[in-house]
Amino acid sequence: MSRTFDWIDARLATALTPSRRLTLQRPRTLALGFLGLHAVFLVALLPTILTGRVLGDLPLYRRWAELGLGNGFWQGLDVAWVYPIGAMLPIAFAGIAGPLLYQLLWFLMTAALNAVAVGALTDWGRRRSGYKPAWYWLLCSFLLSPVGLLRLEGVTAPIVIVGLVLLARRPVIAALLLALATWIKVWPAAVFLAVVTVSSRKLTMVLTGAALSAAVAASVWLLDAAQFLTGFVTEQTDRALQLEAPVTTPWVWLASLGQHDTVIYENFAIATREVSGPGAGLVASLMTPVMFGAIAAIFVLMVIAQRRQADAAELLLLGSLALVSAFIVFNKVGSPQYMLWLVPIVAVGVGRSWAAWRVPAVLMLAISALTTLIFPIFYLPLIDGNLFSLLLLTARNGLLVALCGWSIVAVARLAHTAWRNEAAAGARRALPVGQGRIDG
Repeated sequence: MSRTFDWIDARLATALTPSRRLTLQRPRTLALGFLGLHAVFLVALLPTILTGRVLGDLPLYRRWAELGLGNGFWQGLDVAWVYPIGAMLPIAFAGIAGPLLYQLLWFLMTAALNAVAVGALTDWGRRRSGYKPAWYWLLCSFLLSPVGLLRLEGVTAPIVIVGLVLLARRPVIAALLLALATWIKVWPAAVFLAVVTVSSRKLTMVLTGAALSAAVAASVWLLDAAQFLTGFVTEQTDRALQLEAPVTTPWVWLASLGQHDTVIYENFAIATREVSGPGAGLVASLMTPVMFGAIAAIFVLMVIAQRRQADAAELLLLGSLALVSAFIVFNKVGSPQYMLWLVPIVAVGVGRSWAAWRVPAVLMLAISALTTLIFPIFYLPLIDGNLFSLLLLTARNGLLVALCGWSIVAVARLAHTAWRNEAAAGARRALPVGQGRIDG
């Protein structure tokens, strides 16, 4: 595998000559790239915007916003909801100018957040090492644009990038951002867990996150909706194996090959495709405890590495990647927007060291491209059992498993390296005076 990545590095070195690299590291070039990309997005969305329609998950978001703003009936306050209550902030914001402008306001909101993420990565053009992750983020945003522009992950992903970048210099602000992102979609909780595990300012991070969570809980309680505060947890427990989840792939193959009693069907209550078949119900019931078991094992690895004085910044990012990828690989639910859970971590990692992060960086680009081919391009053929679509799904899920495995091994290797260094230092300290040194 290393030869493959060496070949990719060689091709990149050929394509990115020193003059081209210098051009890409200019603030004006990055600004033009950002504006050009979002101009492409706007042109693609323009027919929808001009006709007052919405795409992706936005029809559902717009209906929720209309119910709240127009009728005073709020998801998560008046009824149990599949999302944490903080998700209503961006959903309602996009509806403040009325339903006909919903798509436009959602686009402007995600574009503004992307701009802040790029600004944070580059310290607003002053940090040269931040240009590589900024371009990487823009490339992944392009590849995942069908979900990045039309689902809540387009809001939370740039917030997580900013939180990770500010962690060292502004830990309180970083903790607030990560906690806020968690109250919009649950997945940033895995990043927050990694931060709390590794950070030297654990108490500050925990208290900041707890303060924001307490404020959210108090607000919901004052609105007499405390019974719905954790609805996003209970609403997920009874779900079956979802079509795109990695664990579901064998049953998708069986359904496509016509296996008796194995079918792909639509769950109309939550507007998603699920799979049933022999053993599928049992596996679905086991996946949640298995997922939390995997997360607990990764957490233990991180604690060991942290206690052995492993590099904190590297452990934080590798641990975040391992936790989030485990959250996807061992989940009975799978959706294309989940890939945006991984990109912020990989992008920040690329900013630290391309050599150390080239494997997840390349894997993530391939995963992003395959994800968009699967949804929305070949999604309907996949439901119908089309072989090519099924091969795309299998390849994407295989790469997700590979990424998860790589990140877990990387955390374990970091712990082992720290242990060896600690043992070597202890051995040197134990040597009699004069025996631990060679004079030239």
